[in-house]
Amino acid sequence: MSKYIIKRLLIMIPTLMLITMIVFGIMCLTPSSPGRVILGEKADQAAVDELNQRLGVNDPFLIRYFNYLKGILKGDLGNSYRSNRPVRDDILLRLPNTLILTTAAIGLALLIGIPIGVLSAVKQYSVYDMLGTTFAMFMASVPTFWLSLMAIVLFSLKLKWLPSNGLDSFRHFILPTVTLALGAAASLVRLTRTTMLETIRQDYIRTAYSKGQSPGIIIFRHALNNALLPVITSAGMQFGGIMGSAVVLEQVFAINGIGTMITEAIRMKDIPQAMGCSLVLSFLFMVIMLAVDLLYAFIDPRVKARYVKG
Repeated sequence: MSKYIIKRLLIMIPTLMLITMIVFGIMCLTPSSPGRVILGEKADQAAVDELNQRLGVNDPFLIRYFNYLKGILKGDLGNSYRSNRPVRDDILLRLPNTLILTTAAIGLALLIGIPIGVLSAVKQYSVYDMLGTTFAMFMASVPTFWLSLMAIVLFSLKLKWLPSNGLDSFRHFILPTVTLALGAAASLVRLTRTTMLETIRQDYIRTAYSKGQSPGIIIFRHALNNALLPVITSAGMQFGGIMGSAVVLEQVFAINGIGTMITEAIRMKDIPQAMGCSLVLSFLFMVIMLAVDLLYAFIDPRVKARYVKG
């Protein structure tokens, strides 16, 4: 198991390098002037050109990229062009808000999606199945940003039950968390229903029924464990998708998170800030997928045996 973890961690290094090269190339190819961003629109052009020269903006792309990589190896993500603050400090300040929001959203999505999916499979073609399938189809087709805007109009402006922006208290988390979770829950409902239907039709499930096992034990101890493997993979992917959706939702709900940070950085051509946010989000996604792979071993002994043998 330890060899597998080390191997996966080593694979992350070239993957992150490729991601940084792509993002850095896109940011460098877009028309921008870091000196103009730092000094402002009214600054003298000679001062802007001098600052750009000092920052290495006029150097060839590969030289600029390798200079950036050297900074990363030293733990330095550079300074923001706009605020002149270390990008690392800004990320550490804003990242907790995004992590709390996305973790709460995926947790709520699992609490909604898995039980509804199991119920729909066990009660196939019943009213419960129809309601669960309708919910999944509807929520999967509704854009998250539209749902969040409608939630603000209804619960904040009309009913005045919940605040519409910020993350100052628990009540501020409710609207963005629920709107993020519903789309992911819809996907989990459909996948859980499909995998459960395949599992409960297996021979060993019929054997368990014939031996007199209670339906609850058969469903939750035997069938659900095997049906959860693809669901866990989907949940890990949904976690990454929720992080991407958080970029939009943080704008809608005026949340001071890393999604707002990367959007502002791209709009203002703040290359160090955009690079730092992209690097952190990519690393988090790869760590999440590694955790999903390791979680397999705790659910399915066959997977653990393969890891140990490998």
